[in-house]
Amino acid sequence: MGSQLRPALVLLVALHVLTGVVYPLAVTGVAQVVWPANAGGSLVVVDGRTRGSRLIGQPFSAPAYFWGRPSATSPVPYDASASSGSNLGPTNPALLDLVRARVAALRAADPSLTGPIPADLVTASASGLDPDISVAAALVQVPRVARARGMSEASVRTLVETHAVAPTLGILGEPRVNVLLLNLALDAGNGRGPGRVRRPGV
Repeated sequence: MGSQLRPALVLLVALHVLTGVVYPLAVTGVAQVVWPANAGGSLVVVDGRTRGSRLIGQPFSAPAYFWGRPSATSPVPYDASASSGSNLGPTNPALLDLVRARVAALRAADPSLTGPIPADLVTASASGLDPDISVAAALVQVPRVARARGMSEASVRTLVETHAVAPTLGILGEPRVNVLLLNLALDAGNGRGPGRVRRPGV
């Protein structure tokens, strides 16, 4: 019995050290060297102050800002430690009520918004943390943002277009806009600070 127990304990400790200490440290070290910004959380830094991550959405509700995709995390929106979808099916009355409320909020903030509203503005993603919206979802908000900031719609639309990102590998997904980066650039270009937007290592 003892002859079998000792090798088993040695193997257990060795595997714990290898997989629980050595491997994580090695992977973290390589990531910090090769992809420092990504390994650090893809943080967005403005004038030395961290304003958020490119990978996690933030709640924007003021008329002068572009609004992101709704978050399903509860009780705090965009809570990375509670990433999840709503798990509500397309015929669930609760989901329909949420969508109607979000549509009503968008139309209340911009009475001129009478046309169709892109689905990503009224439905949460599977993670509940989506930081991007479609270009179409950004463009329907241009009149409201321009009016709230006293800017021309053309200049705000140009800002959206310059922040549009092509589908991944050219085929995955659709053109999209990072809401945090767009709003920070909007502030900077509108004379309301927050200054130059950069990412760590950039």
